[in-house]
Amino acid sequence: MSKYQYETVKVELTQDGIAHVQLNRPKKLNAFNDQLVKDVRTAFQDIDTDFEILAVVVSGNGRMFTAGLDLTETSLQKASSGDPARDTYRMRNHIKEFQDAFTAIESCSKPVIAAIHNACFGAGVDLVTACDIRYCDKSSFFCVKEVDVGLAADVGSLQRLPKIIGNNSLVRELCLTGRNMFAKEALECGFVNKVVEDKEAVLAEAFKTAHLIASKSPVAVLGTKHLLNYSRDHSVAEGLAYTVTWNSAMLNTEDIPLSIEAFVTKKPAKYSKL
Repeated sequence: MSKYQYETVKVELTQDGIAHVQLNRPKKLNAFNDQLVKDVRTAFQDIDTDFEILAVVVSGNGRMFTAGLDLTETSLQKASSGDPARDTYRMRNHIKEFQDAFTAIESCSKPVIAAIHNACFGAGVDLVTACDIRYCDKSSFFCVKEVDVGLAADVGSLQRLPKIIGNNSLVRELCLTGRNMFAKEALECGFVNKVVEDKEAVLAEAFKTAHLIASKSPVAVLGTKHLLNYSRDHSVAEGLAYTVTWNSAMLNTEDIPLSIEAFVTKKPAKYSKL
């Protein structure tokens, strides 16, 4: 039996090192309750340390990617202890745990490709902004919904979305109005890379890219994702200085001569696991 057993997340592994992570509450439209938050965090933490996995595809089971926060099963509705300080501290822990679930995707050493179909509400936007690559089908639309339920988005969208789109005015419009952004606009503004016909096609496209990534040197892939994340959050000078230190070690890899040989001979290289 696979070690990847969770209550609300389904993980399937392929023989060539691809993990397919699926939000698996289809009867609840994959809405995020506390268990789904926990399972997403645990699944990506487990994947991060699994040297057999080289790339990840994340999707949603059922008729939509996710309906966002499950308002019928949320810690926001837990009874007060009667003490504002204690209630605040418990709420702080709840928000931090939710944030950590999506940060686990961003910090996962394997590239993560989001394959989105139909609706992607609220927490779904938080999740896909933590992914490395985003594809969607023509039926997809995205909504930073939190403003419509009385709160500011607090688990990633307000921090990551501006760095993905790069249009501060559009980001503010989306987050302040809670309006839908449909697939065409998402492609035009750079939020997604590709728009395809349907769910089957978006999964096929995501797996095609995952397989291509998995064929590369795992040392090179790991380093590329790590350095891109670091450089995004630091100045150019800091990113370059950090890369000097990183590659001073990583350039000693056996993968470089293997890659050169593969290029010269036109035969695929066979790399060791990390």
